[in-house]
Amino acid sequence: MSTTDSEQSSIEAAALAASQQEVEALRAELEETNRGVVALYAELDAQAEQLKRATELKSRFLAYMSHEFRTPISAIRSIARLLVDRIDGPLTPEQEKQVSFIQSTATEFSEMVDDLLDLAKIEAGRVEISPAWFEMVDLFSALRGMFKPVLTNPDMSLVFEEPEGLPKLYTDDRKLSQILRNFISNALKFTTHGEVRVSATHEGENFIRFSVSDTGIGIDSKYHGAVFNDFSQIDSPVQKRLRGTGLGLSLSKQLAILLGGRVELDSELGKGSTFSVIVPVQLEMSARPQGVGVAG
Repeated sequence: MSTTDSEQSSIEAAALAASQQEVEALRAELEETNRGVVALYAELDAQAEQLKRATELKSRFLAYMSHEFRTPISAIRSIARLLVDRIDGPLTPEQEKQVSFIQSTATEFSEMVDDLLDLAKIEAGRVEISPAWFEMVDLFSALRGMFKPVLTNPDMSLVFEEPEGLPKLYTDDRKLSQILRNFISNALKFTTHGEVRVSATHEGENFIRFSVSDTGIGIDSKYHGAVFNDFSQIDSPVQKRLRGTGLGLSLSKQLAILLGGRVELDSELGKGSTFSVIVPVQLEMSARPQGVGVAG
């Protein structure tokens, strides 16, 4: 049975009406989705602004408290030094032991304050980079002299490999030195016998890898992802006996980024660790992170 023209037109009109209804429903759904997306973006912007304000407040608080802590810390260290120098008379062996403990604790406190202040400056974008050309042998010589007085363990040795065949570096040598000091200090702290070895090698054509290797306690692989976080501490008998700020490695990571580089860890529990910082031979200041100043 054939369909008449009027019946065909009615069918087409009904189909068209149904399609239009579907289009209208789809348009309404898209408009509702768009309104939801706009509202979500607005909420994300508000949360980002709140996070920015919170970060600024935290940085200002850390900077303020760090400055305020410096005066009492300096006073404690000065008084302890006067006592050790016996300005006011002799000390008994027990008193000398207690004053030495005060000195070491005040030094740790001072280092924590310095690290907090540096982190606050980085987060606030108020860090100045002062790049200059320098020889790596001069950097190693300065580090060697800096750590020589603290090498009191006869079972430990600190070895600096001569940086042969390596070019001059154009970067901030003081910040690079700060990274290496943190690595070396940690290595000496958690190595009871053997050696800590500092070396520099080519990393491709345009980068240099500085490595600090030790024969210490090592770090379990499950902690590798967390060691460069703020206040990170490794759960071990030696870690429980030796205190630290948990800020040095985090600060080193941030400083490495400012120098256009990165940090790496290679370690196995009970077999020592190697902490490395890889930096470009020549720091490109145009690629520095936003908010980082340039001195000089």
